[in-house]
Amino acid sequence: MTPAAPAYRRLSVEERRRQLLDAALSLFAHRAPEDVSLDDVAEAAGVSRPLVYRYFPGGKQQLYEAALRSAAEELRHCFDEPHGGPLLPRLARALDRYLTFVGRHDAGFSALLQGGSVVETSRTTAIVDGVRRAAAEHIYSHLGVADPGPRLRMTVRMWITAVEAASLIWLDEDRRPPADELRDWLVEQFVAVLAVTARRDPQTAELVRGALGAQT
Repeated sequence: MTPAAPAYRRLSVEERRRQLLDAALSLFAHRAPEDVSLDDVAEAAGVSRPLVYRYFPGGKQQLYEAALRSAAEELRHCFDEPHGGPLLPRLARALDRYLTFVGRHDAGFSALLQGGSVVETSRTTAIVDGVRRAAAEHIYSHLGVADPGPRLRMTVRMWITAVEAASLIWLDEDRRPPADELRDWLVEQFVAVLAVTARRDPQTAELVRGALGAQT
């Protein structure tokens, strides 16, 4: 007897939307957004171009922003780390997830952070900035600071910018040094910039003596 063909399962609206977003994210991960067409997304998802338009009537811009929001949500989760245990290993685990994300999204990550995409808008910029702010809030939480002062806020946000820059250079340098070495160096950078700020800021000095004192 000839085996019966598997039954076709019609996807729900949410499942189909997720399928299209996954296809778009996969393409944006390896190519700059301006180099990806709706036909490319349709082909990757195994559907027709009109179906892509049915779910994203705003065309490529709407699809790109939706894919970016999805990626941003995944990136935010990189910083979701339980508060138990020493601070620096927590930060290292978060950076491991971050660098894994960067490695998977390669060209798309580079185009996004360098502002190199022709589909960049104030909305896409806001999405990326939201990830940076969320990362900063996670760091303040792990430091046990409910009301960070201006010097500490500036220090943390400068370090997040440095992490982004290092990630872009890492991709440009064919992912050298190895990710674990880059992670450790970034953790050391975090400790170093806090130590410099501590010389001028009592709030940061207290953090260095307390949360970081036993680990440095």
